Amino acid sequence: MSTRKSPITCHVLDASSGKPADGVEVRVVQAPHELSSPQHFSFDPIAHGVTDANGRCADLMAPKPGEPEIALSAGLYKVIFKTKEYFHDSGRPCFYPWVEITFEIEDPSQHYHIPLLISPYSFTTYRGS
Repeated sequence: MSTRKSPITCHVLDASSGKPADGVEVRVVQAPHELSSPQHFSFDPIAHGVTDANGRCADLMAPKPGEPEIALSAGLYKVIFKTKEYFHDSGRPCFYPWVEITFEIEDPSQHYHIPLLISPYSFTTYRGS
């Protein structure tokens, strides 16, 4: 794992069990600059990870050894959480198989933490710290 901090991190908590959601696949995608307006829906993948036993994905965009650091720029991003497999693995139904959180970065020098609170029939999020 890199010693440099990922500029985007996330945390998934399962409200129905009261525990962190371990093993949730997470992707970060970015709208190309020329398409960074809400009327466009095209996004390019830039990072991928899986939540750990604490429900965190702290190294989501941290560079792997020998790879360049992923630099953020102003624009539109999405964090996509694949929740169906998580609920399926515990024998529970899932109404929202994917949760996509679209957000806008105005200051790329800041850290962006995206917490997600899930249950089989609902989810909520906010900008964390």
